[in-house]
Amino acid sequence: MSNQGPSIAAASTPAGAGVSAKLPRPASQRLRLAAWAPVLVLLLVCAVIAAINPRFLTFGNYVRIAQAAMIPLALGIGETFVILMGSIDLSVEGVVALSVVLTSLLVLNGANGNDLGLMGLAVVLLTGALIGLINGVVHVRLKIPSFMTTLGMWFVAAGIANALLGGIAVRINDPLVRGLVLERFLGFPWGVWVALAALAVAYFIQNHTRLGRYMYALGGGEELAALSGIPVARVRIAAFTLAGVFYALGGILSGAQLGLGNAQVGQGRLFTTVTAVVVGGTALSGGEGSVLQTLVGVLIVTVLANGMVLMGIPTSVQTAVQGLMIIAAVALSIDRKRMRIVK
Repeated sequence: MSNQGPSIAAASTPAGAGVSAKLPRPASQRLRLAAWAPVLVLLLVCAVIAAINPRFLTFGNYVRIAQAAMIPLALGIGETFVILMGSIDLSVEGVVALSVVLTSLLVLNGANGNDLGLMGLAVVLLTGALIGLINGVVHVRLKIPSFMTTLGMWFVAAGIANALLGGIAVRINDPLVRGLVLERFLGFPWGVWVALAALAVAYFIQNHTRLGRYMYALGGGEELAALSGIPVARVRIAAFTLAGVFYALGGILSGAQLGLGNAQVGQGRLFTTVTAVVVGGTALSGGEGSVLQTLVGVLIVTVLANGMVLMGIPTSVQTAVQGLMIIAAVALSIDRKRMRIVK
């Protein structure tokens, strides 16, 4: 009987139609297509904007896009590591605010006599790592959901930033920090190259270290990862700590871009960060995505905002478009066949 199966199937197949044409695409092939979808969206957005306003294709506009993308890229890298595990980090704005304030107070500035230079920036990065470490330890050891833990740390960090400056703004005079925006290499500000260097480091961590592989494993199924001998608690704490470092880097770049430190600098960064990560194709459920996809997501968000400015679209409409974009991205990234319950 088993030998007759193929002949029956062949006989029932219409002439000219291959059996393989009726078979669904393999899951791996669908994933590869989904990974390329954001790139195609980016190219389509660029083509539409360029057709409407040719000024979009000028080198000066490319520089503006790159400069606008450097901070979301640094923040998005950190958020990607957390989301890959199936968690979420809402402390972005608090860490950015505190990092900007510390940068303005530790390097050469207009408020005090400090001039720590690179050592001051190292302190800022270590502060971001400390906040991320606290996020991870509280989340893991006290078993508090990540969104609640990081939401609390958002307000703690923002509160400290406000306490340090008391609502005033401090001018940053340090030539190294200001040079990240004012000095250029190959036509682009040094801050852009710093963000790309951060992306290269993140890519190496993601693809060539145990921590990167373990983050994917946790996103694919934490219980299975634990049974496989993966130190779940340590991986989570390390990922949150690493995310804090990238948020602090985003804060330093924010201070360089504005030329001053203010506790309100981080406002609005969380929405843009999560939007860029999700639009790039990293699944909120964890286990799927990459920092390179986050780069594409950042470019989509930045290019769209730049294009809407060139087309004279009001800011309020731009925000609405971003909201619709993140809803659409989440809807497209969810595999509904695998979901039985939506909470």
